Amino acid sequence: MKYLIGIDIGTSGTKTVLFDTNGNGIAGCTVEYPLYQPKIGWAEQDPADWWNAVCVSTGEVIEKSGINSKDISGVGLSGQMHGLVLLDENDEILRHSIIWCDQRTHKECTEITEKVGAKRLIEITANPALTGFTASKILWVRNNEPEIFSKISKILLPKDYIRFMLTGEYATEVSDASGMQLLDIKNRCWSDEVLEKLEIKKEWLGKMYESCENTGAVSSRAAALTGLAPGTIVAGGAGDQAAGAIGNGIVKEGIISSTIGTSGVVFAHMDNIEIDMNGRVHTFCHAVPGAWHVMGVTQGAGLSLKWFRDNFCIEEMRTADLMGIDPYILMDKEAGEIPAGSEGVLYLPYLMGERTPHLDPDAKGVFFGLSAAHSKAHMIRAVLEGVVYSLRDCIEIMREMGIEASQVRASGGGGRSPLWRQMQADMFKTDICTLNSSEGPALGVAILAGVASGVYDDVVSACEEIISVKEIQPPIAENAEIYDKYYKVYKNLYKHLEHDYKDIAEILGE
Repeated sequence: MKYLIGIDIGTSGTKTVLFDTNGNGIAGCTVEYPLYQPKIGWAEQDPADWWNAVCVSTGEVIEKSGINSKDISGVGLSGQMHGLVLLDENDEILRHSIIWCDQRTHKECTEITEKVGAKRLIEITANPALTGFTASKILWVRNNEPEIFSKISKILLPKDYIRFMLTGEYATEVSDASGMQLLDIKNRCWSDEVLEKLEIKKEWLGKMYESCENTGAVSSRAAALTGLAPGTIVAGGAGDQAAGAIGNGIVKEGIISSTIGTSGVVFAHMDNIEIDMNGRVHTFCHAVPGAWHVMGVTQGAGLSLKWFRDNFCIEEMRTADLMGIDPYILMDKEAGEIPAGSEGVLYLPYLMGERTPHLDPDAKGVFFGLSAAHSKAHMIRAVLEGVVYSLRDCIEIMREMGIEASQVRASGGGGRSPLWRQMQADMFKTDICTLNSSEGPALGVAILAGVASGVYDDVVSACEEIISVKEIQPPIAENAEIYDKYYKVYKNLYKHLEHDYKDIAEILGE
């Protein structure tokens, strides 16, 4: 029997899953690593930690499954998008990776806009200059660390650094490269115009592939470290959101995914390219060849709940540890005792700035409406609801663009919470579905690896064969009516606070 491996290099850890060709998970392993925040708004990781996690998790999955590694037809790579990995001429890492949620590059975004032109930038890259994207990070290194910039030989994304370590190939693929702001999105290739205007050398970038193409084979050295067989095919793979969409079957129009991980993403497939010229949502190349996708992103989705857990839920964490369960289960139970709307408590999930719809790196998290009558349970529920309000912001913009869906598929860690799913159904006023597999990005890139290695004919037919709806949660009309009222207040809060955010940033010297 043949098998496929999906490796997802996430922000909190790397998850590796072995699948059979029917999409069933055979064995999985997650290895965590640290996030470094040397200053407020900064976020970095060590690429060596990612590689170590891949070696450990892949070896454990193969050992745990008991299969012969020669029976693995292909490896697919997914990863956190936008991260900057710099290598010198000896392929040594030059500095920690500046990752997706880092907000230090607002000056460089202004520089990019001035050099390329605001309208032209969106015409080519389908997005305005954003602090999270890779291009502004490259310019930040040039402007602030010239001694490092002078040594650059290659620029890679997180998952593409892992590809290099596995195969020795400098390569990327269209879905992840879309988030670098160096890609001609319509033509699915590097933009010579943008590269020239930003003075970034094309030879620094990897060779471009479609997501389901063969990009190289596992080397003997990597095989010894991971347990994979030498010569195993490594597919192009995808950025984590496109990979998760493949794993959720978002490969045709009319179906949308709502993913709550560290960030929160609403994702829709497009057969033809559509761009929001206001830059509120992102248009990228999809991992389906010849297709595109639009997505809205909130920076601090699951991150908000984790932050609250780590700082204010010590009792829940200790109790959960004694019970042998996840502390989020206890937090969900507490939040479930509070009615929809959290009795007037609202939370803005802007712990790492915001992307959709505000594009504001200075935005900060806010609890609004607290009184002496409120408890920690109210605040937990308000965090959950605040994240979904931010996802509704994304959906409302897509509706403006004419993108409608009869079904929303929930995924990510938040997708495992029945309470969080119900909030989405109520706020979106749409059925929320869960699927027969919850592996998301890992399954998505395993499918891409299956196409690259000839196990499947194409991405769409493979998804239709493997992925099916397991459960449907319809909206509760009474809750939807309550949330509509609070959503109006939620939307106004940012408008009222926008200038105050700038004042705080100035005081902090950000």
